[in-house]
Amino acid sequence: MNIKVLALISLLFVASTPKEDVYFWGKTGHRVTGKIAEKHLTKKAKRKIDKLLKGQSLAFVSTFADEIKSDRAYRAYSPWHYVNMGLTETYEKSAKNPKGDLVTGIAKCIEVLEDNASSEADKNFHLKMLVHFIGDLHQPLHIGRKEDKGGNDVQVQWFGRGTNLHSVWDSKMIDDYQMSYTDLADNAEELSKKQIEVIEQGSVVDWVNEVHQITDDVYNSAKVGENLRYRYSYDHFATVRQQLQKGGIRLAKILNDIFD
Repeated sequence: MNIKVLALISLLFVASTPKEDVYFWGKTGHRVTGKIAEKHLTKKAKRKIDKLLKGQSLAFVSTFADEIKSDRAYRAYSPWHYVNMGLTETYEKSAKNPKGDLVTGIAKCIEVLEDNASSEADKNFHLKMLVHFIGDLHQPLHIGRKEDKGGNDVQVQWFGRGTNLHSVWDSKMIDDYQMSYTDLADNAEELSKKQIEVIEQGSVVDWVNEVHQITDDVYNSAKVGENLRYRYSYDHFATVRQQLQKGGIRLAKILNDIFD
């Protein structure tokens, strides 16, 4: 098989990949959020979570919701990874996806975990999904425009290689920083108790609206076809790290409320 045929096959594979399969932080980003959350759990919540996850860490299970996406049995959960909103809209006034979204998905996970009648298997599943979805919530392009699939159709270059804006924020900046998820979590900004309390305030909808304010800046941060390089990371990686940390703190807040 010659090189041209291989290239054609690769292009056909990319073109045939469902767009909804690319709505996620990269693995490293999700693990950072899970690791940070573990540091903010109460002892009681941590003990119950350890038992429910059979010793697996939040960082380990944080990618579960993406790992099951290729299984058609879980297709119904795909819309739970994102919210489509106009840049000037709030969640409350936006058109809702009848199949659900991040907000309704998170609400369902919490409902199952708080229900004493839920089976252990259901709680295990929805806990792993919840860990992932709180991470997704804090990636600004998970709350993006429907017409470009949260930046997936905004084509740019990353150091001269074709990609899209969503991917740059999901993984390109994080992976090119070349730190492990544990290193990134351990080097998160030191926050005071008061600063943490401020981050914890509000509802899931409040957090969606807050993150969505960043979304507009992200869309304006690059032009279609632009070759993004070191300067882009220098200007925006601090925002990525901040969002990963907020996601971890807020995940811990939700889990403490459920399990403490």
